[in-house]
Amino acid sequence: MQSSNTPTCPGWLMTAVAPWGENAEDAFDQGLVELGLGDVRLIQAQGAMLPLGFEATPPRPLAMGTLAECHLATSYAWNGSSASAGVAWATCVTPEGDECAIVATIATDLDYEETVVLLRRNLQRRLASRDLEVVQFDVAVDEVTAGQDHHGVAVAALILPDSLSLGARTRTGPVRGGLTRTAAPEPRKRVDTKAPAAPARRPGQPKNNHDFTL
Repeated sequence: MQSSNTPTCPGWLMTAVAPWGENAEDAFDQGLVELGLGDVRLIQAQGAMLPLGFEATPPRPLAMGTLAECHLATSYAWNGSSASAGVAWATCVTPEGDECAIVATIATDLDYEETVVLLRRNLQRRLASRDLEVVQFDVAVDEVTAGQDHHGVAVAALILPDSLSLGARTRTGPVRGGLTRTAAPEPRKRVDTKAPAAPARRPGQPKNNHDFTL
C-alpha cells in the first residue's frame, strides 16, 4: 500500500438543525451558525473524491473570514413536517494500492433511521463504481421537525478548512485508465463538391446561345 507523503488534509463531520426559520434562507443561515460556519466563507464542493491526504480530525473553531471547502447536505421542512440530511466519508484503497477518500451526501423527507440506511447505500455505490476497497468510514445524520408556521432545516457537512488555503500543497493521484474516458480525435468533416447549378430560365425565355468553351 502506498502512503501519501503530503501533509494530511484535516476534516470533520458536523450536523445541525434549525426549526424556527421565518423562511428557508433564514433557516439555512441559522443552521450554518449552529454548525460553527456562521463567520466562514464557504465553497460548496461537488463530486465524490476528497483531497488526497484527507484525515478525520476533531472539530475546531474557525476564524472569521476563513475560506473552507464543505460538502453539504441540506433538507427543508415546513409547519410540523420533518426532514433529514446526512454526509458520510470513507477512506479507501484502489486495486493498485493508492490511498484515497470519498464522500457521499443525502437529503430526504424520511426519519433519521431510514436516512442513515440510504446514506450508507449511497456510500457503498460510490465505492463500487470506482472499484475501491473501504478502510474505514463514518456517517453523520440529523433530523428536524419544523415549528408551527415556520421553516426548518437539517444540515450535515463535511468541513475541510485547509484544502483551499493559499500555498496549500495539494497533489493529484494517477490517472486510472479504466475510469477515465479517452478523448477520441474528431472525424474529418466530409466536404462535398458539387457542380455549379445551371442558370434558371423563366417560361418563354429564349435559350442562351453563348459559347463558353475555351
